[in-house]
Amino acid sequence: MADPGNNNKLDSLAKANYAPYGIDYPNGPTGRFSNGRNVQDVIAELLGFNDSITPFVNANDTNILQGVNYASGGAGILDESGSKTLMMRVTLKEQINNHVSIVSKISGKLGEESAKKLLSQCIYSLQIGSNDYINNYFQPRFYNTSRQYSTEQYAAAVVQQLSGHTKTLYEHGAKKFALYGLGLIGCTPYSIQVHGTADGSPCVDKMNLAVSIYNEKLKTLVRQLNANLTDTKVTYLNPAPKAAEFASFVNSGTCCKIGGGSGELCLHDSQVCESRDKYVFWDGEHTTEAFNLLTGKSAYEAESPMEAFPFNLKTLAAANNNQGA
Repeated sequence: MADPGNNNKLDSLAKANYAPYGIDYPNGPTGRFSNGRNVQDVIAELLGFNDSITPFVNANDTNILQGVNYASGGAGILDESGSKTLMMRVTLKEQINNHVSIVSKISGKLGEESAKKLLSQCIYSLQIGSNDYINNYFQPRFYNTSRQYSTEQYAAAVVQQLSGHTKTLYEHGAKKFALYGLGLIGCTPYSIQVHGTADGSPCVDKMNLAVSIYNEKLKTLVRQLNANLTDTKVTYLNPAPKAAEFASFVNSGTCCKIGGGSGELCLHDSQVCESRDKYVFWDGEHTTEAFNLLTGKSAYEAESPMEAFPFNLKTLAAANNNQGA
């Protein structure tokens, strides 16, 4: 959902650096899993950046001061997620190690005190977790987690792992966190194709129930972090377009012909729908630029605690970290 091209040179099924991906992006296919901008691109624009945040694979001494995007398609919060179904990806643990190396470069460039001040003003967005379900828990042929854990136990284990990673980032200077909840993964075209629906439901209800449990535990983690790390601001985000906006979209089917990757991605050079601004889903799992524009706007300015708790990104960006949340 956030990868800007970090997987392009990996031996991975989770790659989107080919047509028709990027058909509406100025630079064409870049590795973004959409026809255009992803949600983090939209948010960067709303925060006032002139360009999208640099992928880690393109980071250098000149551009690292404007931020770095470490996201890797197919990665989860747990190290094993995606490993048996998508091959190579950069795990969250490895992404954080990459960040630590960038922090060292920033400190060498600016000096420790100036680097510390800069990092305290950055927003650390962790938009991750879908693959812990799509490419782990709900893939019993490849992973044992659904036999080892109930959905309640699994959500607790995943959130506990995320908590540890968040604290590692805090120890390396992070003061502002945006932790993203998971969307209705049971309503994606590929999930419906693979798992089927029951009792007249349009979606895979067991998947949506599982992520709702995760989201509640994530909100609890946000409360705990704000209470315990008093010089830090942490918010929960699960942005979504307004109901009236969503009603104008085609929320079933895909804009491209799928079958690439492990089945959920666009086929190479496949034909795409003409009304891309009216579709929710670009491929079997990922959303269109039009939908991402509305989702990014929601993350930036949402007032509902269902979408932003305790505050939105606009407030987080302006927050002073000298006081507790």
